[in-house]
Amino acid sequence: MSTQPSKIVCVGRNYAEHAKELGNAIPDRPILFMKPPSSIGSLAQGVKWNQALGECHFECEICLQITHPLSQETDKLKALEAVGAITLGLDLTLRDLQSDLKAKGQPWERAKAFDGACILADWVETDEIGDLQELELILTINGVERQHGFSRDMLFDIGALLVEINQSFSLQAGDVIMTGTPAGVGALHPNDQLTMKLITQTGEYDWDTFVNA
Repeated sequence: MSTQPSKIVCVGRNYAEHAKELGNAIPDRPILFMKPPSSIGSLAQGVKWNQALGECHFECEICLQITHPLSQETDKLKALEAVGAITLGLDLTLRDLQSDLKAKGQPWERAKAFDGACILADWVETDEIGDLQELELILTINGVERQHGFSRDMLFDIGALLVEINQSFSLQAGDVIMTGTPAGVGALHPNDQLTMKLITQTGEYDWDTFVNA
């Protein structure tokens, strides 16, 4: 599935422990923001950023690909039918820049939507996956586990996210949803080697990338 998305909808603070590690309040409804298609980078090209802007933090996330339009759907089961594939992705954040923008009360797209700020692994069709609320993700960097999360621990499950998102933003075929990151985020360093592992009820998938700096 290689349809170019019209947008990437991201979910903030969807794991309680991640919200706590950043000193943020646990939300009572999903926090949504977007990345443009131009933010998509590739595993082969690796992670790049303007290091003059400060630290770049990794946030590994379960990602959904929409395969048919979804708008104003309130039924969770029907909304889930719009998901055609799953993968893992890196929601990259220029953390120093984001903190500065937040302190000034300014939008922080510069810190989240820069070129290469979204790295997506290969898509796995949902009929090969099993229950979407029984997914497990593991991120290792230089052989050391840094993030380990389960979709069942999301504050807002995947069906609830789809319902919430499509009330505000009509989802088109190819659109991507990044469902939030578990605890353990941190700064990347030149030449770091990253491995993302997705574990489902039916199998395991691994993808490698690196910091190209």
